[in-house]
Amino acid sequence: MSGTARYRLGVDVGGTHTDLVLLDQAGGDLLVEKVSSTPKNPALGVLNGLGKFIARGVAPGDIAFFAHGTTITTNALLEMRGAKVGLLITKGYRAVQEVQNQARDGNLFDYFYAKPQPIAPQSLTREIPERSDYAGNVLVPLDRAAVRQAARELKAAKVDSIAVCYLFAFMNPAHEAITRQIIREEYPGVSVSLSSEVLPRIREWARMSTTLLNAYLEPVLVRYIDHLNNGLDDAKVGTQQRFLMQSNGGVMPFTAAIGGGRTVHTLFSGPAAGAQASAYLARDEAQRGLVTLDMGGTSADIAFIEGGVPLESTESVIARRQIDVPALDMSSISAGGGSIAWIDGGGFLNVGPQSAGADPGPACYGRGGTHPTVTDADIVCGYLNPDYFLGGAQTLDVAAARQALQEHVAAPLEMDVLDAAVGIQRIVDMRMADEVRVFAAKRGVDLSSFTLLPFGGAGAVHAAAVAEELGMRRILVPPRPGAFSALGLLCTDVVHDYIRSELKPLNEVTPEHAEDVFRQLEAKAREELKAEGMDPASAAFLRELDLRYTGQGYELRTSLDGLFTDRLTAASLAAARERFDERHAHIHGHAAKERPVEVVSYRLRVRVDVPKYQPTQEALPKARPDAAAKGTRKVHFGGKAAVEATLYERDKLGVGAVVTGPAIVEQFDATTVIPAGWSGRVDGYRNLILERSR
Repeated sequence: MSGTARYRLGVDVGGTHTDLVLLDQAGGDLLVEKVSSTPKNPALGVLNGLGKFIARGVAPGDIAFFAHGTTITTNALLEMRGAKVGLLITKGYRAVQEVQNQARDGNLFDYFYAKPQPIAPQSLTREIPERSDYAGNVLVPLDRAAVRQAARELKAAKVDSIAVCYLFAFMNPAHEAITRQIIREEYPGVSVSLSSEVLPRIREWARMSTTLLNAYLEPVLVRYIDHLNNGLDDAKVGTQQRFLMQSNGGVMPFTAAIGGGRTVHTLFSGPAAGAQASAYLARDEAQRGLVTLDMGGTSADIAFIEGGVPLESTESVIARRQIDVPALDMSSISAGGGSIAWIDGGGFLNVGPQSAGADPGPACYGRGGTHPTVTDADIVCGYLNPDYFLGGAQTLDVAAARQALQEHVAAPLEMDVLDAAVGIQRIVDMRMADEVRVFAAKRGVDLSSFTLLPFGGAGAVHAAAVAEELGMRRILVPPRPGAFSALGLLCTDVVHDYIRSELKPLNEVTPEHAEDVFRQLEAKAREELKAEGMDPASAAFLRELDLRYTGQGYELRTSLDGLFTDRLTAASLAAARERFDERHAHIHGHAAKERPVEVVSYRLRVRVDVPKYQPTQEALPKARPDAAAKGTRKVHFGGKAAVEATLYERDKLGVGAVVTGPAIVEQFDATTVIPAGWSGRVDGYRNLILERSR
């Protein structure tokens, strides 16, 4: 690698487009590329975008940092194209995967309700004689011969991956560790996921589900990273600083993603980068409160940021599968530019969940797509410039969009094509607004005081309509909304999370014992950081306790930050109890200060600082938007009557410029729609701040 270490590259792979942002550390300039995603092999899209930078004169050897957000594992799970998985479980407990936790998702009164198909069917599940008690004491020794026989049978069945989930393995992982050793002797090269590594936490089904997901997706991710690594090597990108975005908003090295049970930490990899960018790049707004709306080609992802940090969750569900790892608290719905509009059996118009994706894409792309999408509706209504899509690199076919709308929506419903387009927009805008509204209600958020931050290729197109529906009066459109998630990969640190469950009353936990547990987790973290090529001395450690009132079925993460200096003390634990009461009252509206409190788990978050993109604020001259104006276009803002909207070139809008709606602001990677009653102002960071005047 060149000694200049000049460039840092962030890449976000979406369902329709792959976005790349290159930071030139010499002058602070950002270069952006957007290429079509390649669903059959997403690494090809990444390498295609990299090739465009190289063609522009960027020396690949000068790229000193590569960070990557991807939906590869998410898509594999949604489409159920993961690995063939076998399961080893404690004898007598093979039904856990069938019973799960007895919860029902969706309609509770659905007589035809069926649980999702097991990842490891009973035919590939093997019971192993072994047993530890709740404290980790061995009651039944591990039957090594049974493990060896099971490994041989699963090898004969040609499984790609094996999950191991023994009872109370989070208290004593020895049996699982021995099991892996035997499996590798009998079946070299097979992927092995241990519950004691993937999720060493109480609750049997949550631990098993998360471990099965890791086993199901790890071979997919390993193949992808291997292909991408080889492609980067062939392109002469010599840096060893290659990172993958995690669900928790941090990154981890490729080497960490390949093994060690961390594949499940990538399931929200793509959306997390955008939320992280929002908290980092819009600091002032993030302190007051932000709602992020990432509307891409296939979905819309929503997150809340309060007090400058994204809300987090430790229990999530994706594709009806439970996954209990730390992740930014996000909601995803099928409301993207490529979402297909269709008529159901009752004659009602629907949008999604099917998507035209990148291939063939919306009808207006001219690649063979015939089904109408949200993007087709947008172009028929005049929101998009058919000659300036991707800065003019791609021309959109308006006639094809109108034909698709006519054939599949307007004609069946006996309505005008324009009414069909407006209806599609209305449905998708309402769905996004409803999702935000429900999300906010669950978390007690007053949306009127929050700012909406849209990004993704279609976010700023629909942001004003969503904000009006929600009663929000302020929108912040970043300088490069279409590549905002990719930029977020240059705005985060290396983050690893560790957990160990140990159920015990808080008043029976001595400071010495708690300190010993945390020191063991820290020692493990230092070993892994060293193996990943990072300096453990540069790491910061954040300790947390999962606490609950006795008898509760849930717990709350309680930070110990600021409650101790070098070591935990009795005063530290007492202060943690008080902090838990305050947090419980804030979230649930009450605190039971008279009730005893239990420790459920010990958590450790390790953060290693890496150099990040630093935006610079420009002076605020009274710039005029005249130089950016480039004509007008008739636009239908929710009705048949066309309105003459002024067109502006985003890159020519100077700092301080004010734009009054109706207007359309166009740029290489996105379009911002400003209806009547809204005005926009360019701030010192070149954000476009939209405010509603009525």
